[in-house]
Amino acid sequence: MTERDQERGDGRDPIDEEAAWAEIVAGYGEEPADPPGVWPKAEELDLTDTVDRVAPVVSTPEPALPFDSGPRDWEPAEDEEEDHFIPPEPPPLPETDLSTKLAWVAVLGGPLLLIVAVLLQREMTWWIVTLGVGGFLGGFATLVTRLRDGRDDDWTDPGSGAVV
Repeated sequence: MTERDQERGDGRDPIDEEAAWAEIVAGYGEEPADPPGVWPKAEELDLTDTVDRVAPVVSTPEPALPFDSGPRDWEPAEDEEEDHFIPPEPPPLPETDLSTKLAWVAVLGGPLLLIVAVLLQREMTWWIVTLGVGGFLGGFATLVTRLRDGRDDDWTDPGSGAVV
């Protein structure tokens, strides 16, 4: 018994490591046996006795397809004018006032001014930074304050309860 087997002290039989290694080396290069429940390989199957038990397959020749037209030769059927859906004209976009337009110019133009100054390698003077940052912040604040809250203009006092 080796020292490791004695240290285990669990009462199991000692392992013969030399015999296990000799078995591994002797079987080197051979394919191991498949475990139980594994399907056999195609080379190992004997299909001679199963051919007689299988019903013969009757094959019917498929009709010859004429290949005088291809997928690019296909043309859709003519649509009648009545069946074709024509969507209605969309409503016009709402008109905006001058302050909203200027706020959008400031929101987009402020950062654009800073980017152009960096790309052209201009010195960042105080007025460029003030126009860029101030324009963006001022335009953004203007747009946020002009947002609609989604309420109708004819709503009653919110403390009065439900309107029936």
